[in-house]
Amino acid sequence: MAKALLGYMSSDQQFLSRQTAVRLAAENRALRERVADLETLIVRLSEENETLAAAGAAALLEPVEDMQPV
Repeated sequence: MAKALLGYMSSDQQFLSRQTAVRLAAENRALRERVADLETLIVRLSEENETLAAAGAAALLEPVEDMQPV
């Protein structure tokens, strides 16, 4: 009887272990997708930042007519 109960407990543990592995694999996949999305966002924002910085630098180099002596 005790062996039968232990066998039942053991198979239940295996089921929970498999269930945990499946859940962890799904979480891992979701996290990898999120990391890929964030990396794409970083690239896009870096490009946008470079464009804005270049536009700002160009604006600083333009002569301002109001500042010229009369």
